[in-house]
Amino acid sequence: MAAQITRETLQIIDRLMLQLIDHQAEKVLDMARRIHPGLSSEDIRNPNDFLDLMASGEWNFEDGILSGYKAAHMALRAEMLKLVAD
Repeated sequence: MAAQITRETLQIIDRLMLQLIDHQAEKVLDMARRIHPGLSSEDIRNPNDFLDLMASGEWNFEDGILSGYKAAHMALRAEMLKLVAD
């Protein structure tokens, strides 16, 4: 027998994912600014424009984690919508 997931539980999961994303986004932006001062969050959406960012393995790793969190969040939201619709 499967346990019932409440709407409140889904909201907690969603908030947690948003917190993880926000924290990682701040980390990625801070790291980017140490590598290339003055960058904005919009700038790092196109890192190919900044060769020093692209050359940083550490920055690319952290940016990849951020992308993974975002992808996981969207996958979880899709599943949550299915559960709520049922």
